[in-house]
Amino acid sequence: MAPAEIGVIGGSGFYAFLEDVTEVRIDTPYGAPSDSLFFGEIAGRRVAFLPRHGRDHAIPPHRINYRANLWALRAAGVTQIVAPCAVGGLQAELGPGTLVVPDQLVDRTSGRVQTYFDGVPAPVVHTSFADPYCPAGRSVAIATARGADWQPVDGGTLVVIEGPRFSTRAESRWYGAQGWSIVGMTGHPEAVLARELGLCFTAIALVTDLDAGVEQGEGVTHAEVLEVFAKNVGRLRTLLFDVVAAMPAERTCACGADDVPRPE
Repeated sequence: MAPAEIGVIGGSGFYAFLEDVTEVRIDTPYGAPSDSLFFGEIAGRRVAFLPRHGRDHAIPPHRINYRANLWALRAAGVTQIVAPCAVGGLQAELGPGTLVVPDQLVDRTSGRVQTYFDGVPAPVVHTSFADPYCPAGRSVAIATARGADWQPVDGGTLVVIEGPRFSTRAESRWYGAQGWSIVGMTGHPEAVLARELGLCFTAIALVTDLDAGVEQGEGVTHAEVLEVFAKNVGRLRTLLFDVVAAMPAERTCACGADDVPRPE
């Protein structure tokens, strides 16, 4: 199997519109990934798609084997990852249908293994994570979205909660009061594991609802999220394909710096 250079995490149906897709199961030292990798080409770029929740969307966010997922993508040759996700808006101006390309992340999860450097004789490694997302990937995503008339929000903080429940009103209001922009359940530890492996990681977040504390009402429901996502999935898929095509052929960012220890 020819290696892929770009990985896309999420969206079980994104690869269904490609021709000559090849399914490959990859084993990892950390167990099985969420699903097989699906290899195809977009604008001459070799891409590996990984359904984050499995092809049947059967794996809840707190049960995803994030270490296996990222390891499998690196094993497939991937050096750059684009990670679409559905999120709730924490600010009134970030309503359903808004596209956000975050530049910061806050971890509010619990119990998720979020490092490869956690055992003997693995070395003690403190990963630089001040800027969680690849600056080159973010620039490409923003420019491409603007060219497609998305009017993306450039920057913002994604707070990642454990799930699978949604936030209480008090939690949601607290997150918003901190100035955080959006809330989701899957953006961490994906980003930090990608950094440990030396992979570029770019999150593209589609707001599907205003979170519980932003406005009065019954609060967000799963059905509401699915409805808004379904209305935008075709447009989002087109954007992702355009972003993949525009990703740099050679990396000049610091995400894969050679002087940083990497797990083997």
